[in-house]
Amino acid sequence: MSATMPTPAEVVGRATQVMAAVMADEEFAAFEAATLGYSSDWQCFTGFPVIERWNLDTDKAPLFREGLRALALKAAVFDLTEDERLAEVPVAVPVDEMTHAMIAQPQLFARIAERAGFALIHQTDQEHTDYEAGCFTNLAYRLTWGEPPSRYWLPAEEVERRLKILTARYASIGLDRAGREHDISFSAA
Repeated sequence: MSATMPTPAEVVGRATQVMAAVMADEEFAAFEAATLGYSSDWQCFTGFPVIERWNLDTDKAPLFREGLRALALKAAVFDLTEDERLAEVPVAVPVDEMTHAMIAQPQLFARIAERAGFALIHQTDQEHTDYEAGCFTNLAYRLTWGEPPSRYWLPAEEVERRLKILTARYASIGLDRAGREHDISFSAA
């Protein structure tokens, strides 16, 4: 194993294997149902809402697939390098948010990963949401599955632009710091 970053082409085979193994696993249906059923608790104001005309019901299944692809790419890099930091490749904010929903099913996902023979790579303090066209993840994704859906794979600069819009909208209804605080008195409401 190498502690240097592989090329995007070098991860294609392993990412494809990981994705296929996860989807073929005996507990995949339960994992998918648990992840998507958890959606009523997805209350992040700065993750999924950066998607234009975000709709939980219609977007959650495609985002689930994209989250799996992101984790498969991370697993492939880890398999080639055995380096968790290198494996934390750039992921678009909405896709990263979905990976959090997936990892919130730890027992199911750990058993699937063990049977499929890959490591789950995701540590929030090491993640990179600086995804952009031409970055490692973008190139590896394109070689593995084709063009990433631009609805979900938003460049970091566009995410920042949209967050400014969202933050202003949230503030207009009393949700400050992009939904991280408010001064609503529920007893008075």
